[in-house]
Amino acid sequence: MSNRTTDSLPVVVIGAGPVGLAAAAELAERGIGFLVLESGPTAGAAISQWGHVRVFSPWRYNLAAAGRRLLEADGWSAPDLDHLPTGAELVTDYLAPLAKLSALSPSIRYDARVTAIARDGIDRIRTAGRENTPFLIRLADGTEITAQAVIDASGTWPTPNVLGASGLPAHGETDAAAHIDGAMPDVLGSDRDRYAGKHTLVVGAGYSAANTLLSLAQLADEEPGTRVSWAIRTGTPARTYGGEDADALAARGALGSHVHALVDTGRITLHTGFSTTRIAANGGTVTVTASSGATVTADRVVSATGYRPDHTITTELRLDLDPIMEATRSLAPLIDPNEHSCGTVPPHGVDELSHPEPGYWAVGAKSYGRAPTFLMATGFEQVRSIAAALAGDWEAARDVQLDLPETGVCSTDSALGDAAGGSCCGTPAATAPQGLSTGVVGGLLSLPILNNPHAGVVADSGCCGS
Repeated sequence: MSNRTTDSLPVVVIGAGPVGLAAAAELAERGIGFLVLESGPTAGAAISQWGHVRVFSPWRYNLAAAGRRLLEADGWSAPDLDHLPTGAELVTDYLAPLAKLSALSPSIRYDARVTAIARDGIDRIRTAGRENTPFLIRLADGTEITAQAVIDASGTWPTPNVLGASGLPAHGETDAAAHIDGAMPDVLGSDRDRYAGKHTLVVGAGYSAANTLLSLAQLADEEPGTRVSWAIRTGTPARTYGGEDADALAARGALGSHVHALVDTGRITLHTGFSTTRIAANGGTVTVTASSGATVTADRVVSATGYRPDHTITTELRLDLDPIMEATRSLAPLIDPNEHSCGTVPPHGVDELSHPEPGYWAVGAKSYGRAPTFLMATGFEQVRSIAAALAGDWEAARDVQLDLPETGVCSTDSALGDAAGGSCCGTPAATAPQGLSTGVVGGLLSLPILNNPHAGVVADSGCCGS
C-alpha cells in the first residue's frame, strides 16, 4: 500500500494492549515505521484494571506469533503454555516485556489519549487528493501527529453499555450511579468490603456477569448476610451456561456449570425476562424495575451488560459502518451474534476491515462493534493481515486463517432455548467438532476471559458477549 507522499511517516497504532502490541510487532518485523499511542501509563493499562481475573484459555493461545518471536530473540522464555494466566500475569509476563523491547519501546508513547483523527488540512467532504494526504491525529494535550496509516486498537473497555434495556440509560440510572459498579469488580479482594454482608444484583448474561456471580457466591459462604441476585433479559440463562461439558475449552464449560449449579440450589436468585427500565436510589438501597413491572431492591448493582465502540474520534473520516453492528459493513454479517458464536466467525483480514477511507482500520474488540463474540486470536490475525498489506505483500495479507474452538452453544436468543446440551450452533454435542478449522494461526483464543483467582473457576467477557 505504498504511497510516495506519506511513506516517510509512521503507521500510528492506537492502544498498547495485546492487539495493539501485536500490530507493532508485525510492523517491526516488516521494517515499517510505527508509533504506538497508549492512553494509559503502561502497556496493557486496561487489562490491569481487571488484573485479578483469570482468562479461560492457556498461555499458548494468548501470545501473538510476532510478539513471541521478538521476545524469544531477546532471550525471553514463554510461561507454562498450559497455565491459565490472570490479567495481571498477561501484563507482567508478556505485554510489559514486549513493550520494553528495543524494537518497540522507542516507538511507544504513554499517557497519549487520541481525541480525533482526520486528514491533514482537509475535512470529510473533500475528495480530491484524499488518499495522498497524511492522517492527522490529535491528542488530548493538543499535540498533533501525522501518519501514513492508522491501526485503531483502542478497544471498547472505556465505553460500557448502560443498564437500560433499550440501549438508553434507564430512567434514574445516572442519579443512582453511586450504587452501580462496572463489570468485574474485585469482589474477593480490594472491593470485598463493598459487597460483604450486602445484597448485590448482577445484570447481564455474559461471562463477565458469570464471573462476578461466582465470586459473590463464594463471598456469601464467607460473609453472613451476603445475598446474590441475577437479572437477564432473556427467558433462559442457557447462553451463560454455555456448552458446559460440551465446551472445547474445559475452563469455560466449567464456568457455566458452576453458575448453573448455584442457581439450581438457590444460592443465586435468578430473574429472567428482566428488561431494566427504571432505577431509583432510596437511602442506602436501590430499586431496579423491569418493563414487566418486576422489581429487585439491592444494596449494590453490578452492570455487566457489555461494551460498545466509540467512533467519535473518527467523525472526520469516511467510515462505512454497519448500522446495527457498528463494524465495517463487510465484516458485520460475519460476526453477527444473531448468527455466530465465537467459534463460528470465519477468518477475516484487511479486506473485510477496510473502509472508504484508505489506510484506516479498527482492529481487535473495536472492530467487532457491538458484537460480543471477539477473540484475541482473531485480533492477532487481523493485524498480521494489515501489516502484510502495508508492506505490499497482498498474498500474505489475504491468506487469513483461524482455528477456533466451539463454544458449545449459539449466542442467538432464538437458538438458546433449543441449545441446551447442543454445541454451537445446533450441532449435537456428541458429534460436534472440537474446532472450526479453517487453517492454523499462532494464537487461538482469548480476549480477556474472566475470573477472580480466589474463586478457583474461570470465566470470560471476550466471548461470547455480555
